[in-house]
Amino acid sequence: MLDAALPAELPILLDRGNGTPLAVQLADALRRAAASGQLRHGDRLPSTRALAGRLQVSRTVTAAAYEQLHAEGWIGGRRGSGTYVTTTPPAVTPSAGPAKHTESEDTGLIDLIPGASLAGGVDRAAWRRAWRAAGDVPAMPRPERAGLPAYREIVAEHLLRHRGLVVGAGATPAEAVLATLGTSAAVTELAGALFQPGDTVAIEEPGYQRAVGALRAAGMRVIPAEIDADGLVVDALPSGIRAVYCSPAHQYPLGGRLPAARRVELVRRARAEGWLVIEDDYDGELRYDVAPLPLLAALAPDVVVHLGTTSKILSASLGVGWMVAPPEVARAVLDHRHRCGVSPAAAGQQVMVQLARNGDLGRHLRRLRRELAERRELVVSALSVAGAPVFGDSAGGHVVVLLDSLETERAVIAAARARGLSVDGLARHHQATPRWHGLAVGYTNCTRTQLTTALPTLVDLLTP
Repeated sequence: MLDAALPAELPILLDRGNGTPLAVQLADALRRAAASGQLRHGDRLPSTRALAGRLQVSRTVTAAAYEQLHAEGWIGGRRGSGTYVTTTPPAVTPSAGPAKHTESEDTGLIDLIPGASLAGGVDRAAWRRAWRAAGDVPAMPRPERAGLPAYREIVAEHLLRHRGLVVGAGATPAEAVLATLGTSAAVTELAGALFQPGDTVAIEEPGYQRAVGALRAAGMRVIPAEIDADGLVVDALPSGIRAVYCSPAHQYPLGGRLPAARRVELVRRARAEGWLVIEDDYDGELRYDVAPLPLLAALAPDVVVHLGTTSKILSASLGVGWMVAPPEVARAVLDHRHRCGVSPAAAGQQVMVQLARNGDLGRHLRRLRRELAERRELVVSALSVAGAPVFGDSAGGHVVVLLDSLETERAVIAAARARGLSVDGLARHHQATPRWHGLAVGYTNCTRTQLTTALPTLVDLLTP
């Protein structure tokens, strides 16, 4: 069988005088070619031997480059047929980044920005199986405004098994849960269904700026809510607000866990002062030390709207999440959907249903917790060498390292970028003048190899 050939117009230049290993240079060149469209899905690559001959390098170099690209998902092998370019791998799915980092930007940097799922950790056979099964479901003649009943039922079971939340008191699970298009979309819906322009909503500072943007776009007045190492400072919340948006299980981005006493006080004030508490449980399933505290929705289902998402535990490509809300809130959201003609994505819901029914969702979550716990330990151990203590609980997909000033934060981010790392700072998570300075270091949107490669550089940058 003849070997495939790379396109003649595809130059691969290896610089032996460069300090970067030849295998890394070759992998980078092929990765860029696949990302830019010079190499396309289904293109067959030369054998490692043939490519080594063309480039006049050792076969060890080409084999190492292919192995890295295969691990990242850029290429795949077919028995007896050769090596082929595959689709863009989930491991490099763009994620939220600094203010000047766009979500579609392909920088070639190792991505240590929080906010992405470990999409490369999803079992591909299970993923394909779920999508095929979802495709066998008959087409829908009309949208399900509340979400597919089967999806709402498996979300209720998921919340019971993994978050200890019993939903549907006095109603079926399918009636107690609403499907959503994700957290930001759910916030937009709540604003349109419940609030009036000019209503005041408090959001943790630093906190989730997309929620800030969604509320402001709906005409809300958004004010910063003070936080400390444990999360929201309930006593500092002003009176006269309409709602509070918080992430009590794993405060975003600092990583604190709201203590039980503050939870009780938050609920007490919400009931006494007529607040709605919006609980963003974006990665509550991902805890590695002790069991999480009960959800606010379990403590006070009458004043808490609980929001969850598949974008951190599976993949943003599903485009679905969920809402558990007091009955009057759920009815208002459904009325708003009917008025606006909005419905959550049915395809993503069907895939989630199939993953849960096959047991693949539970198996994935167990693997995910193990993998992310190990990655977190790698990061924490490395940063301790730099004398940079990690801030936040043992949970989620990122850690925080505090720095002494905004200038230091900006300098470290710039230096990291110059050395091939894309990292996040705390400044962009503030509405007003930043009060917290430091790095938020994610470990989900890269391979394990990339992470271990990046950590020595990060340690060097943070070592005094």
